Amino acid sequence: MSDAVTRADHHPHHDPHKLGRAHGGGHGHHGPDTKHTIGAGEHGPASKRIIVGYGFWIFLLSDIIMFSAIFATYAVLHGATAGGPTSAQLFDLSNVAIETGCLLISSFICGLAMIAAHERHMLWTQIGLVFTGLFGLAFLVLELREFADMIAHGAGPQRSAFLSSFFTLVGCHGLHVTVGLLWLGTMMAQVWAKGFTQPIQRRLLCFSLFWHALDIIWVALFTIVYLLGAGQ
Repeated sequence: MSDAVTRADHHPHHDPHKLGRAHGGGHGHHGPDTKHTIGAGEHGPASKRIIVGYGFWIFLLSDIIMFSAIFATYAVLHGATAGGPTSAQLFDLSNVAIETGCLLISSFICGLAMIAAHERHMLWTQIGLVFTGLFGLAFLVLELREFADMIAHGAGPQRSAFLSSFFTLVGCHGLHVTVGLLWLGTMMAQVWAKGFTQPIQRRLLCFSLFWHALDIIWVALFTIVYLLGAGQ
């Protein structure tokens, strides 16, 4: 018994289960393993690029929640045509398919542009961003033409609750695409003027997340509004 006490006295920090080390060893200093408990993970804090990307995803989730509410409104009002034209009578799936193709191609090229930016290749980055914008602009022009054609045939947003919800939902997405195109133009100018600095790389990351999120929303919109609507 006395030998055990003597060994404990000679080894005051003896802690076979490392219970004390998780709390700094019970003393005013931190042990060699303290970084695993007081830091931000085994490999240290995340890079600013990851933190910015994560924070921007949280912002995008708030946008998706807003679209979810508009989707729900559209679902409720879909049948409220007030004797006016129905979705099956209005929607031209061939035109919408072209719109969808333009937006999907734009998103794909955006991904290629981000790869070029990661490699710090100025020419291919700018080419990728230009074609991203051109296909996005083509999508927007086709959508505006669809709106103009519907309004010309007396199917404007004031005609019925169904059309009000339709123009709100699709128009809100179109507004986001417009903002994205303006953002794209400023990013092209910043890349050209400042190069591939870390802040520019993070802004490009946020733009690409935004652009891909618009793709996700449009796929849901194309399926629920147009495909299901054309069959009813």
